[in-house]
Amino acid sequence: MGIENIVFLLVLIAASLLFARNVQRIKKNINLGRDIDRTDRKGERWKTMAMVALGQSKMVKRPVAGFLHILVYVGFVLINIEVLEIVIDGVFGTHRILSLLGGFYDVLIASFEVLALLVLLACVVFLIRRNLVRVQRFFKPEMKGWPSLDGNLILIFEIALMTALLMMNGADQVLQARGAEHYASAGSFPISEALFGSWFTGLSTESLIFIERFTWWFHIVGILGFLNYLPISKHFHIILAFPNTWYSNLNAKGRFNNLESVTNEVKLMMDPNADPFAAPDPNAAPPERFGAKDVTDLNWVQIMGAYSCTECGRCTSECPANQTGKKLSPRKIMMDVRDRADEIGKLKAQKQEDEIDKKFLLGDYITEEELWACTSCNACTEACPVNIDPLGIILDLRRYLVMEESKAPQELNLMFGNIENNGAPWQFSMADRLNWKDE
Repeated sequence: MGIENIVFLLVLIAASLLFARNVQRIKKNINLGRDIDRTDRKGERWKTMAMVALGQSKMVKRPVAGFLHILVYVGFVLINIEVLEIVIDGVFGTHRILSLLGGFYDVLIASFEVLALLVLLACVVFLIRRNLVRVQRFFKPEMKGWPSLDGNLILIFEIALMTALLMMNGADQVLQARGAEHYASAGSFPISEALFGSWFTGLSTESLIFIERFTWWFHIVGILGFLNYLPISKHFHIILAFPNTWYSNLNAKGRFNNLESVTNEVKLMMDPNADPFAAPDPNAAPPERFGAKDVTDLNWVQIMGAYSCTECGRCTSECPANQTGKKLSPRKIMMDVRDRADEIGKLKAQKQEDEIDKKFLLGDYITEEELWACTSCNACTEACPVNIDPLGIILDLRRYLVMEESKAPQELNLMFGNIENNGAPWQFSMADRLNWKDE
């Protein structure tokens, strides 16, 4: 093992440890949420994950973006086989170790080259759509600053990585043809030969070795850098899309869940043997909040959904409230939940938990105006390509407003009063309900 291999091994270990640390941080933030059991109907959950996360079934509902995303997705998955080979070569100092596969290796490398070119072209088209065509959903208020920069950075980064991969292969091919030391003949390189063959043929062997080594290091270090960029980027959905779809809500859309705390109170009221004057149990846990005021009142699946958000904006573009100019943006709701979870996680890590209650998700991040603009139509949940449920978070925040703060629009307060006094939403007593038949 030479010095170059030792350096590579140290870089690999450092990058892996940093990634593990960042994943652990996000795991802690997700676990800030309440517990919830989503392990029922396992067969249906595996099917949902296979269809939505692996099969990209919801992406293709918008054919152009869906097709381009599938190219990037398939390329990302399959090209990682070549990345595995690069890692092995980097640790042990070998050259194209998977060439042991024989003729099948030539087919693999050729297919990886085609995929690399398709990924590169897809990313160029995505950049054009974002910055020249200016697709409207990428220019909502919540996308200003870092979210917009993040989307462009990752595309530029992927273009650079694919270009480096093709240049590395092109230089490698010419070095193989010249019989250069260490560059044993292996692989088939149709794309890199077409793009760089005539240029590289005219270069000296020393220049080609420099290009091959530089692009080799650029590509693999770039991959490791990309790995550690994921946890601070919307692109962490590459990993979380799979568990998020597995744990997604399989109940009928629009179905409300009962609050356990409310259910227990009703059961106590209906129990003829209950003592209404009994002193509360001093060892009992403090009562839970009705609904949600902060991230810690949400369940962990909802917080994981925030970290799974791709910021694609399909939810917001389908939202009827947003289309009519109201402030509600389901994408912003998910981004706010993620930002608030990050903030609380940092305070806990710094042992400054006393500062946490100075801000809340409701009010400091998400306004009441946004919440009451929601029509509960579920368009956002239906549109999400990874089965995130913004509506569930909106309803939990509204529950808190109504049940703990007694805050609701006037129309709802009138309805609540009618139900309480008349047993129905209308302003008619029970005795007058049939008066219409005498008209």
